[in-house]
Amino acid sequence: MLIIISIVFMIIGFILNSVLKGKFKKYAQVPLTNGMSGAEVAATMLRHYGIGDVKITQVDGHLTDHYNPADQTVNLSYDVYHGRSVAAAAVASHECGHAVQHATQYSFLQMRSQLVPVVNIAASLQQYLFMFGIAGIGFFKSPILLIIALVAFGITTLFSLITLPVEFDASRRALAWLDDSGFARGQEYAGAKDALTWAAMTYVSAALAALVQFLYLLWALLGSRD
Repeated sequence: MLIIISIVFMIIGFILNSVLKGKFKKYAQVPLTNGMSGAEVAATMLRHYGIGDVKITQVDGHLTDHYNPADQTVNLSYDVYHGRSVAAAAVASHECGHAVQHATQYSFLQMRSQLVPVVNIAASLQQYLFMFGIAGIGFFKSPILLIIALVAFGITTLFSLITLPVEFDASRRALAWLDDSGFARGQEYAGAKDALTWAAMTYVSAALAALVQFLYLLWALLGSRD
């Protein structure tokens, strides 16, 4: 059952990612009025907030953009770094929103960063548990394995839930700055908001999937004690 739940949400995640890619492609064709690139938008936003110790770099891949609090870098994919579109401005400012969170010691970002090492271990445990399930070794019959699974899924669920306010807040900061600074208004602002909203939906789907899996394991553990 756990594997079926995972497959269902995997399909939902695939659909959301496809929609997100479509949105990015659409708004990547809408030029930014001021003609600035994503990297220039990011640099301008960081300067606005007085953040001078964050480096803006280009990374490989598509939609691989992220902020790394460990080395304080805003990492932008090629299309965002060089793009002069509404999509590039939206993504670049969103990642800078994380940098602003870091600079202002946003509590949820701090909690998420502290959980990363533990989450990596928990995610590795989940892989083995899925292998047991696929191989027909039912850990649902073992209370000890169920507890291990519950702890592992509990950690990743907590991480996914904490990620939600982090991502929504970064988008809120990005959109507010794009509007206040005049970088994106009217249709440009609407496009940036649409793109970031769909990006947020991928995190909502991941969090919901983690929560459902955790609750199913909790139900299985409680049922095994009857």
